[in-house]
Amino acid sequence: MAHQEPVNGFAVAVVREDGRWRCSKMDSSALSELDAAITELRQLRSTGAVFGMLAVDDEFFIILRPVPGGVALLLSDAAAALDYDIAADVLDLLRVDPPDEEDDELWPEGDLAVLADVGMPQHELQVIVDEVELYPDEQLQMVAQRCGFADEFTKVLDTIQA
Repeated sequence: MAHQEPVNGFAVAVVREDGRWRCSKMDSSALSELDAAITELRQLRSTGAVFGMLAVDDEFFIILRPVPGGVALLLSDAAAALDYDIAADVLDLLRVDPPDEEDDELWPEGDLAVLADVGMPQHELQVIVDEVELYPDEQLQMVAQRCGFADEFTKVLDTIQA
């Protein structure tokens, strides 16, 4: 197995149970290994929504949500698969070919309705993804704000970035 450079960014697990949101820091391996992120989220047993929000190297974000029989995924920029193994793994799971090296256009890949049932309609998530001048952490903060867990999300980010 090849040695991997540490990846900058953050991974936050989000749980909604009994009408309350809870956010927690995920293990740093979640930023470089999609399987590690999925496994960690599956271990968070809850009757409500469970999903992960990963911001990788100020370049892109991933939202992943375990569902029966698999995982729902959203990669904010398919071109990230050219440089990041975790983004390539997302495309592999989605059965989508990575873009050509010459293609510099940004487009999301995956399920834009991944958080529709918790207050983030597909069209609004598309607008956030299209805000290319924003960093991934700012985009995910907008998602947290819209869904109603911005305070919890910010508290976790403050501990991660401290």
